[in-house]
Amino acid sequence: MVERPEGKKNWIVIDERGQAHTLHPRDMTYEVGDDYTLADISEFLAEAESYIDPSSLEIAWEFFSETGESADPDALALLLFSDQSPPLRYAAHRLLSEDKLYFKQKGDRFEPRPASQIEELTRQIEREAQRQQEWQSFKEKAQRSLAGERVIWEKSDRPRLEMLERLALFGDESSQRTQAVDILNALDRPPTAAGAFDTLVALGLWSVHENLALRRSQIPSQFPEELLSMAQQRLQSPPSDPDNPRVDLTQLKVYTVDDASTQEIDDGLSLETLANGTQRLWIHVADPTRWLLPGDALDLEARRRCTTLYLPTGMIPMFPVELATGPMSLRQGEVCCALSFGVSLTAAGDIADYTICPSLIKPTYRLTYEDVDEMLDLGITAEPELQALARWAQIRSQWRLTQGAITINMPESTIKVLEAEDDIVIEVLEDSPARQLVAEMMILAGEVAARYGQTHDLAIPFRSQPQPELPSPEELLQLPHGWVRDSAIRRCMTRSEVSVTPNRHATLGLESYSQVTSPIRRYLDLLAHFQLKAHLRGESLPFSSTEVTELAQGASSAAYEATLVERQTKRYWALEYLRRHQDQVWDVMLLRWLREDDGLGLIMVEDLGLELAMRFNRDAALGERLQVRVSHANPRQDIIRFEEVVSEEEEAASVAPSLG
Repeated sequence: MVERPEGKKNWIVIDERGQAHTLHPRDMTYEVGDDYTLADISEFLAEAESYIDPSSLEIAWEFFSETGESADPDALALLLFSDQSPPLRYAAHRLLSEDKLYFKQKGDRFEPRPASQIEELTRQIEREAQRQQEWQSFKEKAQRSLAGERVIWEKSDRPRLEMLERLALFGDESSQRTQAVDILNALDRPPTAAGAFDTLVALGLWSVHENLALRRSQIPSQFPEELLSMAQQRLQSPPSDPDNPRVDLTQLKVYTVDDASTQEIDDGLSLETLANGTQRLWIHVADPTRWLLPGDALDLEARRRCTTLYLPTGMIPMFPVELATGPMSLRQGEVCCALSFGVSLTAAGDIADYTICPSLIKPTYRLTYEDVDEMLDLGITAEPELQALARWAQIRSQWRLTQGAITINMPESTIKVLEAEDDIVIEVLEDSPARQLVAEMMILAGEVAARYGQTHDLAIPFRSQPQPELPSPEELLQLPHGWVRDSAIRRCMTRSEVSVTPNRHATLGLESYSQVTSPIRRYLDLLAHFQLKAHLRGESLPFSSTEVTELAQGASSAAYEATLVERQTKRYWALEYLRRHQDQVWDVMLLRWLREDDGLGLIMVEDLGLELAMRFNRDAALGERLQVRVSHANPRQDIIRFEEVVSEEEEAASVAPSLG
């Protein structure tokens, strides 16, 4: 009720509760009339409310649209109620002023909207109602899931779950952080990245050990359905073989040597004694290009992935697993397509002669490195080819050393997570004769491929490495022999480079080199196969020099990302292993100082082959061995802390001088 003026423009009004307010005229949207008291307000509103039915506006809209007139409360009251009493005029005012669909206010009057605009607004209102319904449904399902009930998530729930995933992965950098925080607040969960992670775990959507490094990357973990269908078609109806007829090498004894868990078998070794008594080494490499064409969907997907990812929890292959571990692999006892590199060496270990050919082979033995080490150690006479291959590998290694090759012998380890993440196994890989044998043969094939590419001026991806600036012999002599010295050398190593121009590879001691021995799991190796095989057939190369350069750049970037994911994943599980063994005492060696002033050093955990940082609270010498225990480990936060374990005798010895 308007009571009195206030100043020149304002008015004092009293509401139905007796509260006084000061209003400017622009704050008044509708004036009912005179001769009312405060006591009349409740009855007035009650009478008006009974007439406020928004559905009646559609009739009014049709009428005013046909007449081309605009509406006001008086006209609407007369049309709808056949009465213009104040409560009904007020009801008409409310209908018009609160309507967002049929009428648009223009001054004191309300114009009917065009039909097309009403259709669009109706769609917007329906979409908003659907969003609200989906939001309520999502909250209800999430709350039931958090309470331990099993729920079925719908497609409409996915965007909100992805908002939580992005917050868990990227924190404050998440593009939809505000929306994710709103969801967490609605679920009464901490509105943080950690809160989002814990919520996804509680909802049963993520594992407590979810691989965040993999999720942050652009690496796909699944293949599209259409690609899996294409792989099945290739299995059932292989494309015609452009290299037919292949050189038949099925008479050769072929050894494949891998870890027991290896599924993609991409190389095998043979030894052939020629008529003149000389020996020819054969490195047979799997030929996945037999099953695909340059630029087809399988090739493009491999190009996108660039590498097989080897994680403690399993591998993510570059090709669909049915192909990668099936006909693409060199499987024991089966006739397989291969690209074979036959090499004769000089007595010193240099390449005397070589040949490259698409071939058919029949792998004789599938061996593990441990099998080969045992066979070499026992000197089994039934396998003279294996003994000869090992001897040539040693000769080859010595020859590369004379060419300036740099050897670094640091422990490496593999981590495997078994049985639903309940069991972690860490195995240190010994630098055994079998591993040296395979490594030397793979390097030899890479040098042969590079020589062929260089001789014929082929656009293939050559891998090179600039000469590093190593510590001087005097500096190295001051360091303890072994891991400490090798660690110092490794710090100086430069990153390898890929180019269509051959250059020296410093670490390998080769004037040119091209990786070709893992085409099932490295795209650049596959690319080299495409180019080499086309030239061997006398055809034009499928990729130009510019295209090879572009593909190499893309593959190198993707491979670097994959390496980071592998490294971060391995570190997570290493810290989780140590967290689970916090009471165990570990023998470690101080390799080098990271920040000597702060007492921060890099240690080698000898039994695990792991290099980790440790803070020392005393003077320590490089190469010093000590015993430590994990004092704190949080894999999710990437935190590991060690404390030195001192025996009672050592503690007594350190205290005795101070007592004297």
